[in-house]
Amino acid sequence: MTPEFWALLGVLFVALLLAGQPLGRYMAAVAEGRLPRALLAAEARLLRWAGIDAGVEMGWGTYARALLLFNVLGVFALYALQRLQGVLPLNPQHFGAVSPDSSFNTAISFVTNTNWQGYSGESTMGNLVQMAGLAVQNFLSAATGIAVAFALIRGFARRSAATIGNFWVDVSRITTYVLLPISFVLAMVLVSQGVPQTFRADRTVDLIAPVSFQVPKTGAEGNPVKDATGQPVMVASQDTQQTLPLGPVASQEAIKELGTNGGGFYNANSAHPYENPNALTNGLEIFALLLISVALTFTFGRMVGDRRQGWALLVAMGLLLGSGMAAEAHFEQQGNPALAALHVDQKPGVLQSGGNMEGKETRFGIASTAIFTAATSGTSTGAVNSMFDSNTPLGGMVPMLLIQLGEVAPGGTGTGLYGILMVALMAVFIGGLMIGRTPEYLGKKIESYDMKMVSIGLLISPLLVLLGTAVAAVNPAGLAGLANPGAHGFSEMLYAYTSAANNNGSAFAGLSANTPFYNLTLGLAMWFGRFVSIVAALAIAGSLASKKRLAVSSGTMPTHGALFISLLIGTVLLVAALTFLPALALGPIAEHLTLWGAH
Repeated sequence: MTPEFWALLGVLFVALLLAGQPLGRYMAAVAEGRLPRALLAAEARLLRWAGIDAGVEMGWGTYARALLLFNVLGVFALYALQRLQGVLPLNPQHFGAVSPDSSFNTAISFVTNTNWQGYSGESTMGNLVQMAGLAVQNFLSAATGIAVAFALIRGFARRSAATIGNFWVDVSRITTYVLLPISFVLAMVLVSQGVPQTFRADRTVDLIAPVSFQVPKTGAEGNPVKDATGQPVMVASQDTQQTLPLGPVASQEAIKELGTNGGGFYNANSAHPYENPNALTNGLEIFALLLISVALTFTFGRMVGDRRQGWALLVAMGLLLGSGMAAEAHFEQQGNPALAALHVDQKPGVLQSGGNMEGKETRFGIASTAIFTAATSGTSTGAVNSMFDSNTPLGGMVPMLLIQLGEVAPGGTGTGLYGILMVALMAVFIGGLMIGRTPEYLGKKIESYDMKMVSIGLLISPLLVLLGTAVAAVNPAGLAGLANPGAHGFSEMLYAYTSAANNNGSAFAGLSANTPFYNLTLGLAMWFGRFVSIVAALAIAGSLASKKRLAVSSGTMPTHGALFISLLIGTVLLVAALTFLPALALGPIAEHLTLWGAH
């Protein structure tokens, strides 16, 4: 780690604290309906035209059914846009219909806030699908996650209540009053830095000199063709022209980061200079993808009437995220010992390497790239400004592990908060068992039904990750997508299902995943990983809202001090370690030992 890394980290954390507190207060006002009367009147009128009474709240079951219906309709709408793309307007490149399996995967991906992309955006999606399909779902999927967080906070804050809010009101307010205005400002800043925002068609320009390169040969289904030794067959290629892909990029870039979506307009995502031109935009994007998740901890503290509770969650999240960023920077700064040994000035027993710059943009460097990598995997963003597949083995394990923690450091928009609150309930349950007292959190007794829902919410993603990886590892269709053998190939599969089931969307791009097998299995992992945990969180919200608040006594375990923060972090690490350590040992850990053992 370098002084540059610590300086960037310090500036980022200070900026998040300064901006997160006022935004947290504002979102608490939005959640509680403390808005100008004129806005409330206009909102009520619009909702009434849609057949919704803004003054009627829902029980958790009705809230969950409305949420599921809304998202199912979103899947059908986005699927239809892709399949009909060839006859729709605003398609200057004249792209045809997307294949059924890819349309299925992409529709689920963007509705679940995963934004896994098995296709190349600039050569697959026209402007209408990018805007009316992908960008719209970026807003709505983020709003859905925040709405669930609002509902769970109300569960803690209310007493003997039968309702947890109105889903339609929550989603419309979050989209209109939070996501849209911030995204507009961020998009304008990105435009000022050179990010395109246009309906012009792509432009083709002549290169000053031809560029020769090799690419993997692919079969009819898009899988890499391998030789007798299992290595991919490479074929020569040459380009004399370059196509400059244009489109409404800045507007999608803004909400992709702010809403922790991550889907890029371009295949290279935030490593592409049109999405992320310079160090300033890189810092702004890191800030944007963390902002709402940080602010929601302050919203939580205000709505439950004890700001210390929000600070406790934020400190736990910050320690986990900061540790991940430091670990990522450390492992990438170590470089590759096989390459370091080639240095002519190498001294015996001493590694002299400038770090692992493979797959990274020189305009960002290792420090900034490491912070982006940990931030995007500590949330559910999945945007990348480097190639994760080119990381060192343990440098690739860090983002994988941050996702496997449940993405609670600090997690996605809304998902991070309700995820860490589930872990908090587990932590107080463990603490209650240790001291022989009925567990309680924020004055609510935690009973067997609550713990069953917590267990379902926390275990569904690990189940999908391990089951999906196991099926892919023994299925010829799964193995056909690998471009790398051995431990690294296993890491590629493990990362894919880790990313999908936890709704992250980043990938080890050495895996050719745009095939019927991966489109189907990853799509199912995204759907169930998202909505099983959401229904569990809403069930907990309904249960807590119906309970009375207990008075604080001498036997009540404080949930705002260092002891609780330590217990909370320990619970996060314990659940992840017991679940994923054997799989990590077969992938990145084995690869690391092989690489450094050979050295």
